[in-house]
Amino acid sequence: MDSFFVGNQVINVTNARIENVNATGSATYVTISYSNCFNCIRNTQTVVLVVGSAARVFNAEGTQIPASFLRPGMIVNASFSAAMTRSNPPQATAYTIRVVRPNFAESTTTGIIVGIDRRNRTFSTVSNGNPISLLVFNVPDNAFIFDRFGRPVDFNALRQGQRVTVRHATFMTASIPPQTTAFEVQIR
Repeated sequence: MDSFFVGNQVINVTNARIENVNATGSATYVTISYSNCFNCIRNTQTVVLVVGSAARVFNAEGTQIPASFLRPGMIVNASFSAAMTRSNPPQATAYTIRVVRPNFAESTTTGIIVGIDRRNRTFSTVSNGNPISLLVFNVPDNAFIFDRFGRPVDFNALRQGQRVTVRHATFMTASIPPQTTAFEVQIR
């Protein structure tokens, strides 16, 4: 059920769809669209949420996550300021965003790094010493990389021979070896 109401200068929407995510500097800009039956002038509203350091973002289980984990296609509930810019689409300060349903499928793979291409931000792993399990992971700038203690580290911290657990997209290229996108890399 979609809902929309203004109370105490806060707008709360449910089941909004993330259309775009753009991270620049200290803020992340999340464009959402949602149904608005409160005044029914338009069927769908679009707003750009400015997600600053005071905003809270939660996954479907209620755990706080970084705004960079948000992806287009996710369904979210959001609370944001009723004070908006007059731009098209308008911008508003986000207070909370809770993922209701992730749109993308993901999987987890654990293996040993057998190759790294620092220029293209990719690395290859093999699981259980089986050469047929070779996978190439493309690591975008917004992917998270953690050392064995859970502290964030740079892509340059990855080394050949390290054991890693990679949270990644389920889609893979038809190439040999297959390639996919890494969302998070945990050094073991």
